[in-house]
Amino acid sequence: MVLGSRHPASMLAIVRRYEAAGFRAWPAAAVHYDGTWVVRLTAGHPAKRLNSVNPLDPGDTQHIADRIGRASRRFDAYGRPLTFRMSPLSGPDLASHLDREGWSRFDESLVMRLPLADAQLDAAMDQIPLKDISRFIGASLKVSGSDVSLRPGLSEIIGAIQPEAGLFALEDGADALATLICVHDGDLAGLFEVATDKSARNKGHGRNLILSALKWARLRGAREAWLQVEAGNVPALALYHSLGFDEVYRYHYRRPPGHE
Repeated sequence: MVLGSRHPASMLAIVRRYEAAGFRAWPAAAVHYDGTWVVRLTAGHPAKRLNSVNPLDPGDTQHIADRIGRASRRFDAYGRPLTFRMSPLSGPDLASHLDREGWSRFDESLVMRLPLADAQLDAAMDQIPLKDISRFIGASLKVSGSDVSLRPGLSEIIGAIQPEAGLFALEDGADALATLICVHDGDLAGLFEVATDKSARNKGHGRNLILSALKWARLRGAREAWLQVEAGNVPALALYHSLGFDEVYRYHYRRPPGHE
């Protein structure tokens, strides 16, 4: 599904659906609204998607400079660099304003989808998600190579997820090989924090865990899987394409001069 081939109104409706699902599946600690700009901030975790301004209406372009100033003060209070997450909902007028002000553009990502009716899940391993959040977080931090200081923040985020969240880990004894979170939200199944330990890559562990998670979600009524992946993550993109995922739209981040 390529958004450029659709009527703009249909495009924006599709993007809004995934953006709303993303907010529910990966909740920020504090959320503020300035018109249709969603300001998300999280003291316990530095991830950009948890600490960014997310414009949700291309036509909401009144008093841009004043609103950026208000957002900047909020970010300063959290000790976070002012960051805008620019999806197709941001619109060209805001993008032009940021261009004129010399804002940098970085970290483009793809949102991808897979109809679960098309997924080859019959041979996927039946796996029960972990109930022990602490065990999962330890495994997730290990396989992703993340600093252990992120444990409290990650625990807070997972605990705040409102839809049903399946915590999946593939382990060899006490060693975690791959982890992911599958958030079942109505007919959607979102995949988050997909990671494979550096020492265990290229062995199919990530693929097997994804298939197990999607099988779990489909049994619960999900009809479509979706995920977000950085455009520069070539191995992950190859894996997702091989599983049948297609690009829906892209987003990127922007920061003002001096905050790169």
